[in-house]
Amino acid sequence: MLKTNHYFDGDVVSIAFQTETLPATVGVMAIGEYTFDTSQRETMTVVSGALTVQLPGNETWETFRQGDQFIVEANQIFNLKVEVETAYLCTYQ
Repeated sequence: MLKTNHYFDGDVVSIAFQTETLPATVGVMAIGEYTFDTSQRETMTVVSGALTVQLPGNETWETFRQGDQFIVEANQIFNLKVEVETAYLCTYQ
């Protein structure tokens, strides 16, 4: 069954589903800055647009574009800057 999630007053919207092997969400982020925390290991893939990310323990920011992915371990906090509306796929382990 699909479940819709809304975060940051609707600026981030995702749909949760089960892939063949892992739970996942696919969603869209509006332009803005966001802080997320993880409860599981997350692999984020940029589907369209770009995410500028400050990964846990890093002072620098890195931009990931269409087709790029990054991993955030469980129980971490990370920051995102979104300069164009961006679609993503996130799988959880």
